[in-house]
Amino acid sequence: MSAGPAVAPRQDPPLSLYRLLEPDVLANPYPLYHRLRTEDPVHWDPFLHVWVVTRYKDVVHVLRDFSADRTPTPEQLTAMGLGDLNPIAQVMVKQMLFMDAPAHTRIRGLAAHAFTPARVAVLRAHIREITDRLLASVLPAGRMDVIADLAEPLPCIVTAEMLGVPVEDHRQLKAWSQDFAEMLGNFQHNPDHVPKILRAVEGMTSYFRSAMRDQEKRPREGLVNTLMNAEIDGDRLTEEEVIANCIVTMVGGQETTTNLIGNGVLSLLRHPDVLAKLRNDLSLIPSAVEELLRYESPSQHTGRLAPADIEIGGRRIRSRQAVIAVMGAANRDPERFPDPDRLDITRQDNRHVAFGWAAHFCFGAPLARIEGQIALEAMLRGLTDIALEPATLVWRTNLGLRGLKALPITYTAAAAPSSA
Repeated sequence: MSAGPAVAPRQDPPLSLYRLLEPDVLANPYPLYHRLRTEDPVHWDPFLHVWVVTRYKDVVHVLRDFSADRTPTPEQLTAMGLGDLNPIAQVMVKQMLFMDAPAHTRIRGLAAHAFTPARVAVLRAHIREITDRLLASVLPAGRMDVIADLAEPLPCIVTAEMLGVPVEDHRQLKAWSQDFAEMLGNFQHNPDHVPKILRAVEGMTSYFRSAMRDQEKRPREGLVNTLMNAEIDGDRLTEEEVIANCIVTMVGGQETTTNLIGNGVLSLLRHPDVLAKLRNDLSLIPSAVEELLRYESPSQHTGRLAPADIEIGGRRIRSRQAVIAVMGAANRDPERFPDPDRLDITRQDNRHVAFGWAAHFCFGAPLARIEGQIALEAMLRGLTDIALEPATLVWRTNLGLRGLKALPITYTAAAAPSSA
Protein backbone atom coordinates (compact mmCIF):
# COMPACT_ATOMS: atom_id res chain seq x y z
CA MET A 1 0.00 0.00 0.00
CA SER A 2 1.56 3.25 -1.09
CA ALA A 3 1.67 6.30 1.12
CA GLY A 4 -0.46 9.25 0.12
CA PRO A 5 1.07 12.47 -1.13
CA ALA A 6 2.85 14.53 1.48
CA VAL A 7 0.83 17.47 2.72
CA ALA A 8 2.82 20.69 2.69
CA PRO A 9 2.79 22.48 6.03
CA ARG A 10 0.43 25.44 6.10
CA GLN A 11 2.27 28.72 5.82
CA ASP A 12 0.94 31.90 7.33
CA PRO A 13 0.86 34.94 5.06
CA PRO A 14 3.80 37.30 5.50
CA LEU A 15 3.75 39.78 8.35
CA SER A 16 3.43 43.06 6.49
CA LEU A 17 1.13 46.03 6.49
CA TYR A 18 1.14 45.88 2.70
CA ARG A 19 -1.46 43.13 3.14
CA LEU A 20 -3.93 45.92 3.91
CA LEU A 21 -4.08 46.22 0.13
CA GLU A 22 -6.03 42.95 0.16
CA PRO A 23 -9.77 43.72 0.45
CA ASP A 24 -10.44 40.97 3.01
CA VAL A 25 -7.58 42.17 5.25
CA LEU A 26 -8.67 45.79 4.87
CA ALA A 27 -12.18 44.75 5.91
CA ASN A 28 -10.79 43.16 9.10
CA PRO A 29 -7.17 44.11 9.83
CA TYR A 30 -7.27 43.00 13.46
CA PRO A 31 -6.05 39.41 12.96
CA LEU A 32 -3.02 40.84 11.14
CA TYR A 33 -2.47 43.34 13.95
CA HIS A 34 -2.77 40.52 16.49
CA ARG A 35 -0.07 38.49 14.73
CA LEU A 36 2.25 41.48 14.55
CA ARG A 37 1.70 42.35 18.20
CA THR A 38 2.28 38.79 19.46
CA GLU A 39 4.88 37.44 16.99
CA ASP A 40 7.01 40.51 16.28
CA PRO A 41 5.78 43.68 18.03
CA VAL A 42 8.68 45.75 16.73
CA HIS A 43 8.76 44.45 13.19
CA TRP A 44 11.02 45.33 10.29
CA ASP A 45 8.74 45.28 7.24
CA PRO A 46 10.97 44.33 4.29
CA PHE A 47 8.22 45.12 1.80
CA LEU A 48 7.64 48.67 3.01
CA HIS A 49 11.18 49.28 4.36
CA VAL A 50 9.87 50.62 7.66
CA TRP A 51 9.64 49.53 11.27
CA VAL A 52 6.12 48.68 12.46
CA VAL A 53 5.21 48.96 16.15
CA THR A 54 1.90 47.57 17.42
CA ARG A 55 2.01 47.36 21.25
CA TYR A 56 0.28 50.16 23.12
CA LYS A 57 3.36 51.19 25.14
CA ASP A 58 5.56 51.27 22.03
CA VAL A 59 3.01 53.20 19.98
CA VAL A 60 2.75 55.82 22.74
CA HIS A 61 6.56 56.01 22.87
CA VAL A 62 6.77 56.60 19.12
CA LEU A 63 3.94 59.15 19.05
CA ARG A 64 5.45 61.03 22.00
CA ASP A 65 9.15 60.94 21.26
CA PHE A 66 9.76 60.34 17.55
CA SER A 67 9.97 62.98 14.83
CA ALA A 68 6.93 63.99 12.78
CA ASP A 69 9.14 65.94 10.39
CA ARG A 70 8.97 63.28 7.70
CA THR A 71 7.76 65.04 4.54
CA PRO A 72 10.36 65.12 1.74
CA THR A 73 11.20 68.62 0.58
CA PRO A 74 10.69 69.59 -3.08
CA GLU A 75 14.45 69.35 -3.54
CA GLN A 76 14.51 65.79 -2.16
CA LEU A 77 11.60 64.75 -4.37
CA THR A 78 13.35 66.15 -7.42
CA ALA A 79 16.48 64.17 -6.56
CA MET A 80 14.32 61.01 -6.34
CA GLY A 81 12.81 61.64 -9.75
CA LEU A 82 9.46 62.64 -8.24
CA GLY A 83 9.57 66.33 -9.08
CA ASP A 84 5.97 66.25 -10.30
CA LEU A 85 4.96 66.00 -6.62
CA ASN A 86 6.66 69.27 -5.67
CA PRO A 87 3.45 71.35 -5.45
CA ILE A 88 2.14 68.85 -2.89
CA ALA A 89 5.38 68.93 -0.88
CA GLN A 90 5.41 72.73 -0.85
CA VAL A 91 2.10 72.61 1.03
CA MET A 92 2.85 69.66 3.30
CA VAL A 93 6.17 70.99 4.64
CA LYS A 94 4.24 73.95 6.07
CA GLN A 95 1.58 71.83 7.79
CA MET A 96 1.81 71.38 11.57
CA LEU A 97 1.04 67.67 11.16
CA PHE A 98 4.54 67.18 9.75
CA MET A 99 6.51 69.41 12.11
CA ASP A 100 8.40 69.07 15.36
CA ALA A 101 8.83 71.70 18.07
CA PRO A 102 9.35 74.62 18.00
CA ALA A 103 7.79 75.04 14.53
CA HIS A 104 4.88 72.75 15.42
CA THR A 105 4.32 74.48 18.77
CA ARG A 106 4.19 77.88 17.07
CA ILE A 107 1.54 77.00 14.48
CA ARG A 108 -0.52 74.79 16.77
CA GLY A 109 -0.63 77.49 19.41
CA LEU A 110 -1.98 79.99 16.89
CA ALA A 111 -4.52 77.53 15.41
CA ALA A 112 -5.83 76.00 18.62
CA HIS A 113 -7.76 79.15 19.53
CA ALA A 114 -10.44 78.13 17.01
CA PHE A 115 -10.93 74.69 18.57
CA THR A 116 -10.92 75.19 22.33
CA PRO A 117 -13.31 72.83 24.16
CA ALA A 118 -15.29 75.82 25.46
CA ARG A 119 -15.74 77.26 21.98
CA VAL A 120 -16.68 73.89 20.53
CA ALA A 121 -19.20 73.29 23.33
CA VAL A 122 -21.04 76.46 22.29
CA LEU A 123 -21.58 74.82 18.90
CA ARG A 124 -23.35 71.79 20.36
CA ALA A 125 -26.90 73.12 19.84
CA HIS A 126 -26.09 74.21 16.30
CA ILE A 127 -24.54 70.83 15.43
CA ARG A 128 -27.72 69.21 16.77
CA GLU A 129 -29.82 71.41 14.45
CA ILE A 130 -27.72 70.40 11.43
CA THR A 131 -27.97 66.72 12.39
CA ASP A 132 -31.74 66.84 12.84
CA ARG A 133 -32.16 68.62 9.52
CA LEU A 134 -30.09 65.99 7.70
CA LEU A 135 -32.06 63.14 9.27
CA ALA A 136 -35.41 64.82 8.65
CA SER A 137 -34.67 64.91 4.92
CA VAL A 138 -34.37 61.09 4.73
CA LEU A 139 -36.70 60.07 7.55
CA PRO A 140 -39.81 59.26 5.45
CA ALA A 141 -37.91 56.93 3.11
CA GLY A 142 -37.34 54.20 5.71
CA ARG A 143 -33.80 53.72 4.44
CA MET A 144 -30.64 55.78 4.25
CA ASP A 145 -26.95 55.58 3.54
CA VAL A 146 -25.40 56.59 6.84
CA ILE A 147 -22.23 57.78 5.05
CA ALA A 148 -23.77 59.85 2.25
CA ASP A 149 -26.77 61.13 4.21
CA LEU A 150 -25.19 61.92 7.59
CA ALA A 151 -21.57 60.96 8.25
CA GLU A 152 -20.19 62.94 5.31
CA PRO A 153 -22.37 66.08 5.18
CA LEU A 154 -22.44 66.73 8.94
CA PRO A 155 -18.68 67.26 9.43
CA CYS A 156 -18.46 68.94 6.00
CA ILE A 157 -20.97 71.60 7.01
CA VAL A 158 -19.52 72.00 10.50
CA THR A 159 -15.96 72.23 9.17
CA ALA A 160 -16.94 74.90 6.64
CA GLU A 161 -18.49 76.93 9.44
CA MET A 162 -15.44 76.44 11.69
CA LEU A 163 -13.19 77.61 8.85
CA GLY A 164 -15.42 80.63 8.21
CA VAL A 165 -16.06 79.84 4.53
CA PRO A 166 -19.44 79.57 2.75
CA VAL A 167 -21.34 76.46 3.84
CA GLU A 168 -22.63 75.98 0.29
CA ASP A 169 -19.04 75.10 -0.71
CA HIS A 170 -18.99 72.01 1.55
CA ARG A 171 -19.38 69.45 -1.26
CA GLN A 172 -16.38 70.84 -3.13
CA LEU A 173 -14.37 70.94 0.10
CA LYS A 174 -15.27 67.29 0.72
CA ALA A 175 -14.13 66.21 -2.75
CA TRP A 176 -10.77 67.90 -2.26
CA SER A 177 -10.48 66.49 1.24
CA GLN A 178 -11.00 62.89 0.10
CA ASP A 179 -8.37 63.22 -2.61
CA PHE A 180 -5.81 64.70 -0.21
CA ALA A 181 -6.65 62.15 2.51
CA GLU A 182 -6.02 59.27 0.13
CA MET A 183 -2.42 60.41 -0.18
CA LEU A 184 -2.04 60.90 3.59
CA GLY A 185 -3.40 57.46 4.44
CA ASN A 186 -1.56 55.21 2.00
CA PHE A 187 1.99 53.87 1.95
CA GLN A 188 2.41 53.36 -1.76
CA HIS A 189 3.12 56.00 -4.35
CA ASN A 190 0.46 55.61 -7.04
CA PRO A 191 1.47 57.59 -10.16
CA ASP A 192 -2.04 57.22 -11.61
CA HIS A 193 -3.47 59.27 -8.74
CA VAL A 194 -0.94 62.12 -8.91
CA PRO A 195 -2.88 64.32 -11.39
CA LYS A 196 -6.02 64.12 -9.22
CA ILE A 197 -4.11 65.01 -6.05
CA LEU A 198 -2.28 67.85 -7.79
CA ARG A 199 -5.62 69.27 -8.96
CA ALA A 200 -6.95 69.00 -5.41
CA VAL A 201 -3.94 70.82 -3.93
CA GLU A 202 -4.13 73.51 -6.60
CA GLY A 203 -7.88 73.91 -6.02
CA MET A 204 -7.58 74.10 -2.23
CA THR A 205 -4.65 76.53 -2.40
CA SER A 206 -6.53 78.85 -4.74
CA TYR A 207 -9.72 78.54 -2.66
CA PHE A 208 -8.12 79.46 0.65
CA ARG A 209 -6.07 82.26 -0.91
CA SER A 210 -9.34 83.71 -2.18
CA ALA A 211 -10.93 83.16 1.26
CA MET A 212 -8.13 85.21 2.82
CA ARG A 213 -8.76 88.08 0.38
CA ASP A 214 -12.45 87.90 1.24
CA GLN A 215 -11.64 87.99 4.97
CA GLU A 216 -9.70 91.21 4.45
CA LYS A 217 -12.81 92.84 2.96
CA ARG A 218 -15.51 91.14 5.07
CA PRO A 219 -14.01 89.62 8.24
CA ARG A 220 -15.99 86.85 9.92
CA GLU A 221 -15.26 84.40 12.69
CA GLY A 222 -13.48 81.16 11.80
CA LEU A 223 -10.12 79.47 11.47
CA VAL A 224 -9.10 81.40 8.34
CA ASN A 225 -9.56 84.67 10.17
CA THR A 226 -7.94 83.27 13.35
CA LEU A 227 -4.81 82.12 11.52
CA MET A 228 -4.55 85.34 9.52
CA ASN A 229 -4.71 87.55 12.59
CA ALA A 230 -3.29 85.44 15.43
CA GLU A 231 -0.12 86.88 16.89
CA ILE A 232 2.20 85.69 19.63
CA ASP A 233 5.08 87.99 20.64
CA GLY A 234 4.85 89.74 17.28
CA ASP A 235 4.98 86.47 15.34
CA ARG A 236 2.35 85.87 12.67
CA LEU A 237 1.85 83.16 10.08
CA THR A 238 2.74 83.73 6.46
CA GLU A 239 0.03 83.45 3.81
CA GLU A 240 1.39 80.07 2.69
CA GLU A 241 1.35 78.79 6.29
CA VAL A 242 -2.27 79.89 6.73
CA ILE A 243 -3.32 78.11 3.53
CA ALA A 244 -1.40 74.90 4.32
CA ASN A 245 -2.85 74.60 7.81
CA CYS A 246 -6.40 75.41 6.72
CA ILE A 247 -6.04 72.50 4.30
CA VAL A 248 -4.81 69.97 6.86
CA THR A 249 -7.40 71.10 9.43
CA MET A 250 -10.18 70.79 6.87
CA VAL A 251 -9.08 67.29 5.84
CA GLY A 252 -8.67 66.08 9.41
CA GLY A 253 -11.94 67.59 10.55
CA GLN A 254 -13.92 65.89 7.81
CA GLU A 255 -12.36 62.47 7.30
CA THR A 256 -11.90 61.47 10.95
CA THR A 257 -15.45 62.40 11.95
CA THR A 258 -17.02 60.74 8.91
CA ASN A 259 -15.21 57.54 9.81
CA LEU A 260 -16.08 57.84 13.50
CA ILE A 261 -19.81 58.02 12.72
CA GLY A 262 -19.79 55.34 10.00
CA ASN A 263 -17.56 52.88 11.84
CA GLY A 264 -19.45 53.51 15.07
CA VAL A 265 -22.88 52.80 13.61
CA LEU A 266 -21.58 49.65 11.90
CA SER A 267 -20.02 48.39 15.15
CA LEU A 268 -23.27 48.89 17.03
CA LEU A 269 -25.31 47.14 14.35
CA ARG A 270 -22.91 44.19 14.52
CA HIS A 271 -23.51 44.03 18.29
CA PRO A 272 -27.30 44.24 18.76
CA ASP A 273 -27.07 43.69 22.51
CA VAL A 274 -24.76 46.69 22.87
CA LEU A 275 -27.01 48.78 20.62
CA ALA A 276 -30.03 47.89 22.78
CA LYS A 277 -28.12 48.76 25.95
CA LEU A 278 -27.19 52.16 24.54
CA ARG A 279 -30.73 52.85 23.32
CA ASN A 280 -32.04 52.11 26.81
CA ASP A 281 -29.53 54.44 28.46
CA LEU A 282 -28.51 57.41 26.31
CA SER A 283 -26.37 58.75 29.16
CA LEU A 284 -23.80 56.17 28.00
CA ILE A 285 -23.28 57.94 24.66
CA PRO A 286 -20.06 59.82 25.64
CA SER A 287 -18.56 56.59 26.97
CA ALA A 288 -19.81 54.71 23.88
CA VAL A 289 -18.13 57.17 21.53
CA GLU A 290 -14.80 56.66 23.31
CA GLU A 291 -15.19 52.89 23.04
CA LEU A 292 -16.13 53.10 19.36
CA LEU A 293 -13.04 55.23 18.75
CA ARG A 294 -10.94 52.55 20.41
CA TYR A 295 -12.70 49.59 18.82
CA GLU A 296 -12.72 50.81 15.19
CA SER A 297 -10.24 53.68 15.13
CA PRO A 298 -10.92 56.17 12.32
CA SER A 299 -7.17 56.75 12.08
CA GLN A 300 -5.31 53.44 12.02
CA HIS A 301 -1.63 54.31 11.76
CA THR A 302 0.79 57.17 11.27
CA GLY A 303 4.46 57.55 10.39
CA ARG A 304 7.37 58.94 12.38
CA LEU A 305 11.16 59.04 12.10
CA ALA A 306 13.55 57.84 14.80
CA PRO A 307 15.18 60.91 16.40
CA ALA A 308 18.39 58.98 17.15
CA ASP A 309 19.66 55.42 17.35
CA ILE A 310 17.19 53.88 19.77
CA GLU A 311 16.14 50.47 21.08
CA ILE A 312 12.51 49.38 21.38
CA GLY A 313 11.47 45.88 22.33
CA GLY A 314 14.99 44.58 21.88
CA ARG A 315 15.24 45.90 18.31
CA ARG A 316 17.73 48.54 17.29
CA ILE A 317 16.22 51.35 15.20
CA ARG A 318 18.71 53.67 13.53
CA SER A 319 18.42 57.44 13.48
CA ARG A 320 15.97 58.76 10.83
CA GLN A 321 14.62 55.31 10.00
CA ALA A 322 10.89 55.36 9.31
CA VAL A 323 8.54 53.88 11.92
CA ILE A 324 4.81 53.25 11.54
CA ALA A 325 2.86 53.44 14.79
CA VAL A 326 -0.29 51.33 14.40
CA MET A 327 -2.92 52.95 16.63
CA GLY A 328 -5.52 50.41 15.50
CA ALA A 329 -3.34 47.64 16.95
CA ALA A 330 -2.44 49.54 20.13
CA ASN A 331 -6.12 50.08 20.84
CA ARG A 332 -6.64 46.30 20.86
CA ASP A 333 -3.58 45.50 23.01
CA PRO A 334 -4.65 43.11 25.83
CA GLU A 335 -1.80 44.39 28.01
CA ARG A 336 -3.55 47.76 28.07
CA PHE A 337 -7.26 46.98 27.52
CA PRO A 338 -8.80 43.89 29.18
CA ASP A 339 -10.76 41.78 26.68
CA PRO A 340 -9.83 44.23 23.91
CA ASP A 341 -11.86 42.60 21.12
CA ARG A 342 -15.09 43.07 23.09
CA LEU A 343 -17.14 46.19 22.45
CA ASP A 344 -17.78 47.53 25.95
CA ILE A 345 -19.51 50.92 26.01
CA THR A 346 -19.13 51.10 29.81
CA ARG A 347 -15.33 50.67 29.69
CA GLN A 348 -13.89 52.96 32.35
CA ASP A 349 -10.13 53.08 31.76
CA ASN A 350 -10.19 53.90 28.06
CA ARG A 351 -7.26 56.13 27.17
CA HIS A 352 -7.08 55.07 23.54
CA VAL A 353 -4.74 56.54 20.94
CA ALA A 354 -7.30 57.11 18.19
CA PHE A 355 -6.55 60.85 18.31
CA GLY A 356 -2.81 60.43 18.72
CA TRP A 357 -0.77 61.40 21.77
CA ALA A 358 1.19 64.24 23.35
CA ALA A 359 2.15 67.24 21.20
CA HIS A 360 0.41 65.96 18.08
CA PHE A 361 -2.83 64.95 19.82
CA CYS A 362 -5.62 66.02 17.46
CA PHE A 363 -6.72 69.51 18.53
CA GLY A 364 -10.02 68.91 16.70
CA ALA A 365 -10.86 65.98 19.02
CA PRO A 366 -13.44 67.90 21.10
CA LEU A 367 -15.35 68.79 17.93
CA ALA A 368 -15.20 65.24 16.54
CA ARG A 369 -16.42 63.82 19.85
CA ILE A 370 -19.40 66.18 19.99
CA GLU A 371 -20.36 65.46 16.38
CA GLY A 372 -20.15 61.71 17.01
CA GLN A 373 -22.21 61.96 20.20
CA ILE A 374 -24.94 64.07 18.60
CA ALA A 375 -25.15 61.90 15.47
CA LEU A 376 -25.59 58.70 17.51
CA GLU A 377 -28.11 60.27 19.87
CA ALA A 378 -30.22 61.68 17.03
CA MET A 379 -30.27 58.33 15.24
CA LEU A 380 -31.23 56.41 18.38
CA ARG A 381 -33.99 58.89 19.24
CA GLY A 382 -35.40 59.19 15.74
CA LEU A 383 -34.96 55.69 14.29
CA THR A 384 -36.04 52.29 15.55
CA ASP A 385 -35.60 48.78 14.11
CA ILE A 386 -32.31 49.87 12.52
CA ALA A 387 -30.83 47.10 10.36
CA LEU A 388 -28.10 46.72 7.76
CA GLU A 389 -29.34 46.31 4.23
CA PRO A 390 -28.16 43.05 2.63
CA ALA A 391 -25.19 44.41 0.72
CA THR A 392 -21.44 43.80 0.69
CA LEU A 393 -19.68 46.46 2.72
CA VAL A 394 -16.81 48.13 0.87
CA TRP A 395 -14.04 49.88 2.78
CA ARG A 396 -12.26 52.87 1.29
CA THR A 397 -8.86 52.08 -0.16
CA ASN A 398 -7.35 54.47 2.35
CA LEU A 399 -5.17 52.24 4.50
CA GLY A 400 -4.57 54.75 7.29
CA LEU A 401 -7.95 56.50 7.54
CA ARG A 402 -10.36 53.62 8.05
CA GLY A 403 -13.86 54.17 6.73
CA LEU A 404 -16.67 52.76 4.62
CA LYS A 405 -17.71 53.89 1.15
CA ALA A 406 -21.37 53.35 2.05
CA LEU A 407 -23.46 52.05 4.94
CA PRO A 408 -27.05 51.39 3.77
CA ILE A 409 -29.56 50.78 6.55
CA THR A 410 -33.31 50.41 6.94
CA TYR A 411 -35.34 51.64 9.92
CA THR A 412 -38.71 52.68 11.23
CA ALA A 413 -39.16 56.36 11.98
CA ALA A 414 -39.84 56.73 15.70
CA ALA A 415 -40.67 60.43 15.44
CA ALA A 416 -39.22 63.54 13.99
CA PRO A 417 -35.51 63.24 14.91
CA SER A 418 -34.95 65.27 18.01
CA SER A 419 -32.28 65.31 20.68
CA ALA A 420 -34.33 67.49 23.01
